[in-house]
Amino acid sequence: MLKIGQIEYANCTPLFHMLRKYFPCTGYEFVRGVPAKLNQMLLEGEIDVCPSSSIEYAYHPERYKIMPELSISSIGAVASVLLFSRVPIDQLDNRKILLSSESATSVNLLKILLAKRFSCSCTYEVTRAGSTCMDGDSSAILLIGDSALRRSLEKPDVFVYDLGELWHTWTGLPFVFALWLCRNEVAEGAELKNLAHQLIKAKEAVPGHLDEILTHTKEIDWMGRDRLLAYWRDSISYQLDQGAQAGLMLYYTKCFECRLIDAVPVLHFTSPRD
Repeated sequence: MLKIGQIEYANCTPLFHMLRKYFPCTGYEFVRGVPAKLNQMLLEGEIDVCPSSSIEYAYHPERYKIMPELSISSIGAVASVLLFSRVPIDQLDNRKILLSSESATSVNLLKILLAKRFSCSCTYEVTRAGSTCMDGDSSAILLIGDSALRRSLEKPDVFVYDLGELWHTWTGLPFVFALWLCRNEVAEGAELKNLAHQLIKAKEAVPGHLDEILTHTKEIDWMGRDRLLAYWRDSISYQLDQGAQAGLMLYYTKCFECRLIDAVPVLHFTSPRD
């Protein structure tokens, strides 16, 4: 049985809904968690495949294959990776920033933007799980996923910066927050190839079923119908086309320049279903 990691964020809800409703999933076991937890489970072989933080591939490219045509990306504002700051972002030099513990991809993206785009040298501290507030000696906090969405709804009296938008205005390219990664041991198996085919079909069907998905999601209770629909329609992309791959490789290059990874990895994909 193929063990599939399922991220419990609103950005993944449409794809998993379509997969589970319209395709037989009796041969799959779904394991829920936040990106950092699922990354570790994938690395340790406790799950076989999941939408994993894109930086995870660069940390261990010899361990994984990438499932083609699939990602969690944005072309501009992503709405759920946000920096909340007491001062304008270009004034964060020599200040302390609190970081989410849930995704290393977004953490490294923030470090790149601050160093390369805004020439800021900051100190960083990872927050405890679930924390969404700055402490007395920090100037900003990075939140991702539903925590970022919830905090933005509160209309906080601080500066709010969308990292997807900052990346896009700087580079002109999409940003790939997550890749669908699988362990090498299952990469060429029939189950994995069948899942890849189903996910691509599910991805293609999502835009025509958003109203239906709204009626089956818990996020509508706190986001509201219009905001949730706009988030899925305008902020989240599941594509991994040439533009997304170019953005991904530029991100890896910037990570290497900032000494966040040891080398820029080559992208290795699973082969298509026979």
